[in-house]
Amino acid sequence: MAECHMFLLELIILCSIFTGTNGIEETNVFFSSGENVRLPCNNARSDCTSTTWNYNSHKETVELVNGGKLKNNIERHERLTMGSDCSLNIMKATKKEYGLYFCLQYLNGRLQETDEHVFLHFLHVSPSISQTEIKAGRSGTLSCQLHLYPGVSCDTLVRIEGYQLMWVNQAGVNLMTDSRYQILFFSNLCKISLATTLLNEDHNREWRCQLTQRNQLKTSASFTVKYSGQRCILGMSSVHFTQGTLLSGF
Repeated sequence: MAECHMFLLELIILCSIFTGTNGIEETNVFFSSGENVRLPCNNARSDCTSTTWNYNSHKETVELVNGGKLKNNIERHERLTMGSDCSLNIMKATKKEYGLYFCLQYLNGRLQETDEHVFLHFLHVSPSISQTEIKAGRSGTLSCQLHLYPGVSCDTLVRIEGYQLMWVNQAGVNLMTDSRYQILFFSNLCKISLATTLLNEDHNREWRCQLTQRNQLKTSASFTVKYSGQRCILGMSSVHFTQGTLLSGF
């Protein structure tokens, strides 16, 4: 019976994603590696005892919370907590955390019509050359990509909801107008690259990829160049804003 219930739940999820379902509230949350993430559950009751959290990675569905209690037989249970508002919190989130989370409410054992879908999307920056190849005078490219849950349209996020990727310097100045850098936007609009040639004065210089929505910062991922002797090392850090709170991970 448990397997049958989970199979039917997966069918409901797929139908609601691709056809739309009345009564479902959808929320987009963004993060980069190492961030503490909060997933809201706006339809929850006061004591959370009716709340169930499930996760879908587009391959399988996993129950994380049942009746307001965390499941202990899942791989990442030690990094999960529930807030007093029934939100699901993930500590030091990694790329494998991105996907669809859904907060369900059960009343007298029956699934209610209203639930919340939280799409957790992952922002990642990667260099085109290895650490041993990084040195002054060498050209390289940083690629910044927003990994979206399958079925979520990047075109919709950008053109309708006003999300935007951009490269900025340490002072937060957009690098689009700086002739030193070549910035390329990809056709899917959720990937942007920055190319440049490293200079001696780039020691401790940071380049940051920001995700904004109508000029409000959602999350960012950055790289900092550090020179050591004749070689330099590229380090990574990330900066995030969540409900007005500044979080950082190293």
